[in-house]
Amino acid sequence: MLIHETTYSQARANLASILDQVHDQSQIMVIKRRNQKNIALIAEEELSSLLESVYLLRSPANAQRLFNAMEWAAEDQGEPQSLTELKGELGIES
Repeated sequence: MLIHETTYSQARANLASILDQVHDQSQIMVIKRRNQKNIALIAEEELSSLLESVYLLRSPANAQRLFNAMEWAAEDQGEPQSLTELKGELGIES
């Protein structure tokens, strides 16, 4: 995810293209304002992803489980299973 900056005047003059750039290239665009706090534009999908990550990682125990699962997956310790096999293993009926 790249962070770019522009001025308020440039953003106002090029809003449509800036919005496309933010969405299409998964960028964050910081709009700098004179004598005001800056504002960041981020695509909705990116924001949702960030908020979900924060939610999942806010519990230390859950964060550790997720990191362990990622490590386990990276080490390729699991055997591929079909959806039917997984449902049977978990006791979920089709």
